[in-house]
This record gives sequence, structure tokens and C-alpha cells, in this order.
Amino acid sequence: MMGGPGFFTGGRAPRGLPGTPPAAPFTGPFTRPNGCAHALGLHTGEAPVLASATVSARTWLLIEHDGPWASHLPDCRLPEDVHLLIKRATELGVRAQLIRRPGRRTRPQPPGIHVLMAYATGDAPWMAEGIVAAPDDLDLKALVHGVVPESCILVTEPVFLVCTHAKRNACCARIGTPIARSLADTMPDAVWETSHVGGDRYAANLVCLPHGLYYGSMSQAAALAAADAYRRGEITLDRFRGRAGIPEPSQAAEHFVRAHTDELSVSGVAVESTRSDGDATEAIVRGGVARFRVVVEPAVFEAPCSSAGGDACADNTIKTYRLVELRKL
Repeated sequence: MMGGPGFFTGGRAPRGLPGTPPAAPFTGPFTRPNGCAHALGLHTGEAPVLASATVSARTWLLIEHDGPWASHLPDCRLPEDVHLLIKRATELGVRAQLIRRPGRRTRPQPPGIHVLMAYATGDAPWMAEGIVAAPDDLDLKALVHGVVPESCILVTEPVFLVCTHAKRNACCARIGTPIARSLADTMPDAVWETSHVGGDRYAANLVCLPHGLYYGSMSQAAALAAADAYRRGEITLDRFRGRAGIPEPSQAAEHFVRAHTDELSVSGVAVESTRSDGDATEAIVRGGVARFRVVVEPAVFEAPCSSAGGDACADNTIKTYRLVELRKL
């Protein structure tokens, strides 16, 4: 896979990146293509996406399968061994994804089941790769406990997933497919199309592994910027949904600290503790060499409706978070 020696090394990105969502209601220049059932602006970066990463995805199992993919994995036409792997992963709380290379489906398929695994928890996440002959050859319980299965080897370079799951939501394929192909032109060994990652309304979605960083409302330029930053061990706050596997209020607290401090290294900001008080969440957050008390609470963003009426307003209420207090300790 491609990538330089600076991956996961941290560092700071240029100042001035956006960090907070616009105040609701917003009346900016939203546009929506025909056939899209999502709120205006959700696919263009004009609506807030922060603190919306999947909270339950702390471990990942990626299984290569060219498709076609049904709307839900249990309904896909897959070999029985693959269905069994997905079932076992789900029972253990491992997020299972189907993956395939962007472009034409002409690549010869090796024998066995090609898998990638990610342990996306803590400060030292990892990825591993292997080809197994049968489900019993892959120790998923080891993955859950943060141990590389014996049938796999560590992967030292990042992996980028772009959701292109058309049967789940047409917008994912319409927007995600050209982005996946564009990224693959630059880093062909690192990019995969994938099945549903959560948050169709934020298509195109990009996931950076092993850390489980989510980006939404991606354009080709924004996706390339996010991927390049991750390969340097950094994030970009533009269209950053958050890190999977942690609660949404914690994602929001980390986001606001990054926006306040310009600390954009992947491991440079982390929530140390949280306490809930009604709807508000108080978090103690480490940001660089400083610590902050951050209070966030849920907010609602009302995206403008199109002039078409009908179902144009069916999905225009977006949950987000607002900053109540941020104080250096």
C-alpha cells in the first residue's frame, strides 16, 4: 500500500479550517439532484456533519466480494463461508463490511476468503490482512481483544473505504463511485469501495482505517485532502464526522477542542472523562499539551426545503451539537 513514513506521526495542519456548524436555520445556496430524498446541502458540505460517526464500530472485518450487493448483507448472494463469517462477526460486535476495488470487476479472485481487519480502539489501532480457507481459520475473538489473529499479518499503511452501496441508497453510489475511482487513481492499493457504513444522508462517506475516522458530504477534492492528511497522521475538520466507536457527545467535544486549538494530529485530542447533566455533556478533553473542560448539548439544524414541496422536507431535520462552554484547565 502507498504512504509515507509520516503516517500516524501527528503534527499540525494549517490554521483556518472550519470547526463548527453554521447556526440554524441556514439559507445558503443549497442544491439537490433529481431523485435524491435527502435534505438540501447534505451532500455538498453545506450542512453540519460533526459528531455523526457510527458509535458502535470499534473493530472491523472487511471481506472482499465484488458483488452485486443486496441492500442488507444477510440478503446478499455470498458463499456460505462468507455469510458465516459475517454472522460470527456480528455476534461478537465486530462491524462487517464487504469491499471491492473501484472500477471494472475484472481482477482475478484468489482462492480462499480475502479479509482485512481493524482494531480501531485507543491510541495504537492496527490493521491486519489475510486469506483464509474457512471461517474457522479466522480468530475473531482475538480481534475483539486487540490481538492479531494468527492467520493474518499486520498492515502498516492506511486503508480508505468509500461507501458505494447502491442498493442501500442510490446517493451512495451516485456520489461515492466517482470519488472512490478518483482516490484509487492516486493510491490504488489503499482504496476500496464498501457496503453501507452508516449515514446515507451524508453521502459520499469516507472511512479512514485503522482509526475509524469518518468523513461525510465528500467531494473529490475534499476526499483527497482528507486521505492525504490521514497519511500524514492528521485529520481535516472540513466535513469530518468524527471517530467511530465513541459516543456522539465525545465526538463533538473533541471536534470543538480541535477547532479551538488547531490541534489536528490524529492522536492529539482525546476525551479523558465525561459526565451527563440532563441533555448536556461535560467532557474533560486533552488537546495537545493542554486540558479543557468542554460542555456540549444536542442541537437541531433545519435544512431548507426545496421549492418542489412534497417529500422535499421529509428528511430536513439534522441532529448536531452546539458548544456551551470550552475552558482551559
